[in-house]
Amino acid sequence: MSETPFSERRIRSFVLRQGRFTPAQQRAFDAHWARYGLDYRATPRDLNAVFGRSAPRVLEIGFGNGEQLLHSAQAEPERDFIGIEVHKPGVGRLMNALAQAGVDNVRICNHDAVEVIENELGTASLAEVRIYFPDPWHKKRHHKRRLVQLPFLALLASRVKPGGRLHLATDWADYAEHMQEMLREAPDWRSCAEFADPGVCPPWRIQTHFERRGLRLGHRVWDFVHERI
Repeated sequence: MSETPFSERRIRSFVLRQGRFTPAQQRAFDAHWARYGLDYRATPRDLNAVFGRSAPRVLEIGFGNGEQLLHSAQAEPERDFIGIEVHKPGVGRLMNALAQAGVDNVRICNHDAVEVIENELGTASLAEVRIYFPDPWHKKRHHKRRLVQLPFLALLASRVKPGGRLHLATDWADYAEHMQEMLREAPDWRSCAEFADPGVCPPWRIQTHFERRGLRLGHRVWDFVHERI
């Protein structure tokens, strides 16, 4: 009997909220989705065909307003970036910013990350996965909704090449402890010695608006960089 897909047996880690969707963001979908968007189709993708070249691919899950993703694409032009975000206002903002900056090495999925990873990304197709400030679900009864769980780390490991990286960041102390525990138990990941101190931000991650808000509230930030074994 085949194994039940992770996406069919999990509790979703997000809730779709109806945020303000501005006319500018709607225009972004009308004008730029054909250039940057990837419609979910639940079948494996040829990423070389998507980007028109062969290059290392980086996946950012839950990119929010896209500040980091825009910076990454500009700072690392030799790499291709796939961003996944379920909230349309942030997708619209990012597409407008990408178009204004003339950036072409980014593609966006406006869909559930687990389903995209499971059904559209091939084995060992990624060089790196970045998950910055995921919803902490800080109430204890909601901890089961946290994205970073052992089955999800195993799914990511199946999509990242050996020697590739996983980078997590959070500003919630109990989620940082949870991330550390999950990473210790995950057999396919090991801490990168070069970035072993979780109190030091790796040079490729910028400080976003969301992070600055957390710092103003007195939150500390933890960065966990692990390598695919």
